[in-house]
Amino acid sequence: MSQPTIENKKTNLFLILSGVFLTNAILAEMIGVKLFSLEGTMGLPPAEIPILGYILDFSLTAGVVIWPVVFITTDVINEYFGKEGVKKISFITAGLIAYAFLVIWIVTELPPAQFWLDVNKQTDRPNFDIDYAFAKVYRQGLGIIVGSLVAFLIAQLMDVYVFQKLRHITKGKMIWLRATGSTLISQLVDSFVVLVIAFYVFGNWPIVQVLAVGVKNYIYKFAIAILITPVIYLVHYLIDRYLGKEQADLLTNKASQNRSFF
Repeated sequence: MSQPTIENKKTNLFLILSGVFLTNAILAEMIGVKLFSLEGTMGLPPAEIPILGYILDFSLTAGVVIWPVVFITTDVINEYFGKEGVKKISFITAGLIAYAFLVIWIVTELPPAQFWLDVNKQTDRPNFDIDYAFAKVYRQGLGIIVGSLVAFLIAQLMDVYVFQKLRHITKGKMIWLRATGSTLISQLVDSFVVLVIAFYVFGNWPIVQVLAVGVKNYIYKFAIAILITPVIYLVHYLIDRYLGKEQADLLTNKASQNRSFF
């Protein structure tokens, strides 16, 4: 059996990274309707942090559980395939997220089969309505959908620009700085844009509450961005072994040539 050529390896690498990115981004949007207690998960009491007049705990969307995977794959695609690679997969992902929400909206509007309602009734909860529960879990408000998509695209474009800018400033050194720095800046934007659109423009939250919750969310994202830095180095090591150091360097050098925002 013949060995894969370097071009095949590059194609395979982009497909794998894109698949991981796309899958986790869509999953994060789908499971994001559930909120969980970070403190409760860790067996700790509520944080009760005072922020701008609000006492807030770390009640987070379940999407943050896998969002670090998106951080990592964004930076790795940026490193090896540059701005065009990140833009391509980001716009495809945004389109597929919108498509997923459209399909979910359509299927939740379908009239339920009586048999499905009957077999899912629970003896201890005779009034349980599986169709109502299905719609409640899967459907999100228009503001949240629009906010998350806009914030996602802005954050991705910001990430790719800052990443390449830092790479140029450091002359290709300090992977941790461009990976972590670009994530910290892009997620600062993401943390507030989604809330402003979803809960201030489309909702009824006062701007102070939006800012307070945004600060809380960013504290979590800041900590995660720092903690996953060693994983970035591990992924780089595995890719360099797969491509070969010389080919990996050629690919990253080519990826860094275009540093413009768009």
